[in-house]
Amino acid sequence: MSLVLTACLALVAALFASVGQAGAPGYVAVMSVFGCQPAAIKATALALTTLVAIIGVAGFHRAGILKARDWAPFALLGIPGAIIGGLINLPPGIFRIAMTIILVAAGAQMAWAARMTETLDQRALDKPPLGPAIICGGVSGLLAGITGIGGGLFVAVSMLLLRWAPTKRVAAAAQTSNLYTAAAAFAAILFTHPALPPDLPQWAVAAGLGGLLGVWLGSRYLPAKALRYMLATILLVSAVRLALS
Repeated sequence: MSLVLTACLALVAALFASVGQAGAPGYVAVMSVFGCQPAAIKATALALTTLVAIIGVAGFHRAGILKARDWAPFALLGIPGAIIGGLINLPPGIFRIAMTIILVAAGAQMAWAARMTETLDQRALDKPPLGPAIICGGVSGLLAGITGIGGGLFVAVSMLLLRWAPTKRVAAAAQTSNLYTAAAAFAAILFTHPALPPDLPQWAVAAGLGGLLGVWLGSRYLPAKALRYMLATILLVSAVRLALS
């Protein structure tokens, strides 16, 4: 099972990285389907998200898309929120319900963003409003730490719904949020619960290689819209499997 799970995590990293994401919902979905415990899922998802987000942020920086004004307001409360959330462990039943809801929301958001990209970009603001972005960042960071999903998912949904920036800049801000929230929450876990899954090193290598492959494929060959629909399907099917487990 370990080798199959490792391969699935690498595939998730590649698919998500190809559309500018770090893969946290996918890691949670795959590990939940394989019957991993919530504590292991949370720590692993945060570690892999941090790693793949580093790759993604570097790519956005090289492309000149990453703008501090897009992501910095979210980080002001997002980092302390993620640290606090990382110290909170939900009971298994509540964790499963929460993750089912989040996976459904993530799948729906992925499909909606793919269909509405051009319209959203035409109506987007030049930059996020400072006050609301700070508050949104705090809530996103807290949720990211509690669930093990990087804050980029919540930041992306908020920015797209409220039309705070064009799609490519939303992706860059979301990936940056994935990095600082996942890293902060993972540091909190290391400080309070240093025991990590023994297979985490090989999962990290697999996810890192998958992330590099996904960035390369996504930037050169693969149509982003089709991949977003594929990811939406994966997330929604995983949510159903998790709900029925």
